[in-house]
Amino acid sequence: MKFTNCLLKLMGGCLNQDGSFNVERRGLPFFRSLNVYHWMLSMSWMKFNALIVAAYFFTNVMFAIGYTSCGPGALNGSTAMTLGERFLEAFFFSVQTLATIGYGRMSPNGLAANILVTIEALFGLLGFALATGLLFARFSRPSAKIIFSRNALIAPYRGMTAFEFRIANERTNELIEVNATVVLTRNEMIDGNIVRKFYPLTLERHQVMFMPLHWVIVHPIDEKSPLYGITKEHFDATDAEILILLTGVDETFSQTVHARSSYKHHEVVWGSKFADIFLKDDEGKLSIDLRKIHDIEVPV
Repeated sequence: MKFTNCLLKLMGGCLNQDGSFNVERRGLPFFRSLNVYHWMLSMSWMKFNALIVAAYFFTNVMFAIGYTSCGPGALNGSTAMTLGERFLEAFFFSVQTLATIGYGRMSPNGLAANILVTIEALFGLLGFALATGLLFARFSRPSAKIIFSRNALIAPYRGMTAFEFRIANERTNELIEVNATVVLTRNEMIDGNIVRKFYPLTLERHQVMFMPLHWVIVHPIDEKSPLYGITKEHFDATDAEILILLTGVDETFSQTVHARSSYKHHEVVWGSKFADIFLKDDEGKLSIDLRKIHDIEVPV
């Protein structure tokens, strides 16, 4: 329990709604904390593709400079007259060598050029194997894609009020044994000092066996709740934040996946309820409109 509390203290106020953290880890040397493999797996697809393309062109440019530096006779079959033309021929010869294409019009001539070809051939084999492995790892790694409602609510609930938010699976696959953990964090004055406190919130239902539709996660605000008797002004003044962790099993991969999010105090709407997102189907099939998952309305 102490270890969990320590971890939660480190998380206070640093979790964004999209699940990313606003945390800087300092005090360790750069290369000690760097893990290139994890970094390349966790970066966005846009950054990953840009890195692969940049590395591909950079490698060919470097080897083209090497071939050009070996002199005008380094490549048999070259027809270039100027330095720029020699560089372009060397660049495309590097592309052919790196990808083991070998059209046959040009070939290395001399010890220096053949050494460069040997190095580039080995570099190409290792580089393409590494890129292929990273690409496969990124595609094969299971992940959850959960839609969280844009706002959480303090809503009427069975004669009282409750803290609520709504989630749904954005993918067509099925998630089973989905568990929700919700924690309230806020500033409190203790012995004249502002201390960040953390309170696990008891949920009406902390687990669902299947989640084919949506799930409204509810924390009833009763006498045992840390939110009991709290006004919106006090909630805002304490810089309150709700941290959320979801775990479930991806039925496709039979592996555990995670999703996380948070709601800052200004993202909690008081006195409203979620709009109905169920659709009527003449065939009797149950369906929902996920475009309305963020919609809220004032209860009558």
